[in-house]
Amino acid sequence: MATETERHLRADAARNAERIVRAAHAAFTDDGPDVSLEEIARRAGVGIRTLYRHFPRRGDLIQAVLDQRVTEDLMPAIQRALDDDNPLHGLTTLIETALAMVAREMNTLTAAKSTDSLTPDLSTAYFEAMTQLMHRAQQARLLRADLVPDDLTRIMAMLTGVLWSMDPKTEGWRRYLGFVLDGLSPATATVQPPAVPVVRNPRAGSLFD
Repeated sequence: MATETERHLRADAARNAERIVRAAHAAFTDDGPDVSLEEIARRAGVGIRTLYRHFPRRGDLIQAVLDQRVTEDLMPAIQRALDDDNPLHGLTTLIETALAMVAREMNTLTAAKSTDSLTPDLSTAYFEAMTQLMHRAQQARLLRADLVPDDLTRIMAMLTGVLWSMDPKTEGWRRYLGFVLDGLSPATATVQPPAVPVVRNPRAGSLFD
């Protein structure tokens, strides 16, 4: 059984890790993707050795920042979307939340790309929820019937790709989301070629790539 001292040390370590992750997020947001680990440690109020003890590699810290953002920003939105009585509205708001999140996190994502810290599991729950909402919206005849889950992966890749061509603060991505949603309406749907399989790679299906 852990002693009181051991529990105290573990609690201190957890608090330090939490401070470092939040400081890293703020530093990436404010100072850009190349901010130094020394600056992050300074912001967190810890020594650089403490930072390295928790996060031996820069990529480990970036991964922790992304995990925190998914947990705090994306997971609650997923639950709200799944609880929505209107599956099309749930799907639309979930896409909006994801795009707004990616726009906010451009600096962190740039840092993640440079350290190969983007993994498909970051967005697994997101695409599972989108697939559920897609099927429910199709059953309710609110969404074109020929849409398949792989289409959702590609649509999100197209929409997030738009973000890199504009100032994310403008929310200019809403224009292209509108175009996509119009195209998904069953009222104006025309016959399209069948979907081809997604070519799998280590980042396939990642919302953030």
